[in-house]
Order: sequence, then C-alpha cells, then structure tokens
Amino acid sequence: MLPSPMARTLRLCAVAGLAIWAAPASAGAMATGGLTSQPIGHYDFCKANPTECSIRPTDLAPVKMTDVLWRELSSVTTKVNAAVKPMSDLDIYGKDEVWAYPDKGVGDCEDYVLEKRRELNGMGVSLADLLITVLRKPDGEGHAVLTVRTDQGDYVLDNLTDKVRQWDETNYTFLKRQAIDNTGRWVSIRSGQQVLVGAVQ
Repeated sequence: MLPSPMARTLRLCAVAGLAIWAAPASAGAMATGGLTSQPIGHYDFCKANPTECSIRPTDLAPVKMTDVLWRELSSVTTKVNAAVKPMSDLDIYGKDEVWAYPDKGVGDCEDYVLEKRRELNGMGVSLADLLITVLRKPDGEGHAVLTVRTDQGDYVLDNLTDKVRQWDETNYTFLKRQAIDNTGRWVSIRSGQQVLVGAVQ
C-alpha cells in the first residue's frame, strides 16, 4: 500500500532548544491499546533491516530511572541533536518517508529517533524501553520521537528540544508506538486521535 499525500506528514523537523535539565520527576506511563497499523516508513525500514524488526525482548519491566540513566538520556539527546543536520527525506533521497540511520549526518525526525535508540541500546538499555513513537504536533503536523519507558514513567527524547521531558508535558497528541515485546509491531496510544501517518494495514 502506497502512502497517500496525507500520509507524508513526517517531514523536516528543525532542531531547537538549549540544554536545560531538570531532575527527573515521576511521570505517568502512556496508556496503550491493541495492535495497530505500522507506519509505512517503518515497514520499509524493516524490509531493508529485517533483523531490526524481529527482536522479541524478554524482560518487559521498565528500566529503572537512575542518575546515570538520566545523564545518558540527556547526553544522547544533546549529542544526536547537534550531530545531525535537519533535512527532509525528499532532499536526501528524492522521495518521502524514508526511515534510516543518519550515518551521513543528515536526517529528519524519525532518523534522529533511530540514532538515539541505537546509541542507548548500545549503552545497555533494552529495546523494550526504547520505543519509536508517532504523534501529532499542536499545528497538526506529524512527528516522531523516542519514548523511554522507566519505572518513573515515560520520557520523550525529541529533536525539537534538548530537554528530556515527561511525555504528558509536551502538548503533543500521541498516536502509536512500537510494541514493547516485538520491535516489528505497533500499538495504539489510547489518548491518541485518528492516525494521519502513512501505514501498512
């Protein structure tokens, strides 16, 4: 199934914000629903990287929030946001909706997410706690962030700010995210509205 024009919502995501860190406070966890459609960009990413999308984490308990983890989340956010130049898929690849690691130093929002996920997983954080998440910004534009599940709630790593924030302090409408037990599946987020991001049924 090809994405419709409306599906092409994950576009250039500008980097903004300064590193302003606050001590982590307890946030609630996102309320997720059942299985839902996979974004077309992730579907194509999985076809190109099948091993990335067939991982079944066994320890599904959220990671424990510690001072060390908080510093890692903050450091990776700042590092990746600074290292990757924002550029649209159309400008990079000549087509919409390409999810890829920003190995050439350019990418859009989901590419920042993939890199942060890769780096944090390399530091020992389980993929069950590093979830690609699709949402709608207040202006209605589609966007992607990395959700980190912790025992103190869910936190968002975003290329639009260097500040690690609780998910419910973002003014975003969260739509869906990867399932915690299968990196190739997606679940709905109960507070989300109609999904506007291209998907494979």
